[in-house]
Amino acid sequence: MKKLLPILLLLLLAAKEATAQQAPAVLPLRERASLEDDLLRERLEKLLPDLMRRAGIDMWLVVAREYNEDPVAKTMLPATWLGARRRTILLFYDRGAAGGIKKLAVARYNIGNLMQGVWAPEQEPNQWKRLAQLVSERSPRKVGLNYSPLFAHADGLTKAEYDSLLHYLPPAQRQAVVSAEGLAVDWLQTRTARELDLYEQISRIGHDIIAEGLSERVIHPGVTTTEDVVWWYRERVAELKLSSWFHPTVDLQRANPGAGDSQRSFSERPGVEVIMPGDLLHVDFGISYLGLHTDVQQLAYVRRPGETEAPVYLKKALAVGNRLQDILTSKLQEGKTGNQALKEALTQAQKERIAASIYSHPIGYHGHGAGPAIGMWDMQQGVPGTGDYPLRHNTAYAIELNAKVNLPEWNNKEIRVMLEEQAVLTPNGLRYLGGRQKELLLIPRPAAHLQH
Repeated sequence: MKKLLPILLLLLLAAKEATAQQAPAVLPLRERASLEDDLLRERLEKLLPDLMRRAGIDMWLVVAREYNEDPVAKTMLPATWLGARRRTILLFYDRGAAGGIKKLAVARYNIGNLMQGVWAPEQEPNQWKRLAQLVSERSPRKVGLNYSPLFAHADGLTKAEYDSLLHYLPPAQRQAVVSAEGLAVDWLQTRTARELDLYEQISRIGHDIIAEGLSERVIHPGVTTTEDVVWWYRERVAELKLSSWFHPTVDLQRANPGAGDSQRSFSERPGVEVIMPGDLLHVDFGISYLGLHTDVQQLAYVRRPGETEAPVYLKKALAVGNRLQDILTSKLQEGKTGNQALKEALTQAQKERIAASIYSHPIGYHGHGAGPAIGMWDMQQGVPGTGDYPLRHNTAYAIELNAKVNLPEWNNKEIRVMLEEQAVLTPNGLRYLGGRQKELLLIPRPAAHLQH
């Protein structure tokens, strides 16, 4: 804890500076790595035992090869390890409440100071034989391996590694092998209290970048294109020493008496448009920081000369999107499946005459994270398999959806109010991480906001 205090102090000072200067606050890489390692250590020591016992698995083997890492393995390596080294085998053995989880690396190296290396090639040249020896000595009841027909995140054990492992395991241990699908999914989707506190700041950083991109600093109506803004976001992320896990989207909707973009398929990426006064802009943007991801969609209005705020009809349209968010989040409860929550939310939206489309998903170590799918844009009747997975507490979700709204003021143009924000499901209910959009961003921003 003493080691962590300077890092937390830096984080608090950075957050204070960000508030004063309205700029994102990001830790230097060195402090960032130390914080990531402390978060991982806490997860291995405090979270992993509960997850293994809930899954009924007393030994978990995670096998990774250099350049072909298991998605789970990548979340268990120190921050300074950018990938596995040769073949890296992680062995977690539950010795019970008194003994805790023994964490071993069947590899040439210690895994930082998190896991002890227990393979000496000079004594036993065959890595698989050494693994088989370690497993036999412990006689586990269930040996969990990462294979899954449903979740790519939990299917990281390759066919060749699986065959080699089973070839060397003694018959008794071979019979104990089970899929670790549930354990792997829960490891990836469950956040600790400290991670959730950090997630609040990560989300605010993402919001700050979005607001800066959708402002007069970047956008000059009649000149700036949607593609210009997309690449501004990519450059800004690189300047901040962050990363993007997907290429941003910036598109617009406007009054159009012709076919226009209203006929564009929802699956198509929008074309390049010059941004003009009166446009409703939409951005889909996410960052990766401290091992966690954001996925946010927000809206901005480009003011016409003489306007001080967005038109009332656009404000009302945003309110419809916010109402749909409220409907969905009211249905998210632990134990329900993603498909159950989806059906209940769409049924309520239909009662309120909201033309809704819901495609929400877990988010955390991965942007489209492991866990229950809550609809997909092309599967509004439910998602077979992954949609049947139950919701868990302390899981972050990207509340992603859209509501269609007809605008008589735009020649009966039907627009989509596309919104997305991070939220976490807790025993005390669901809360948004870093807030959510309830007012349209304005371009240019009002003078009072600029002075602030």
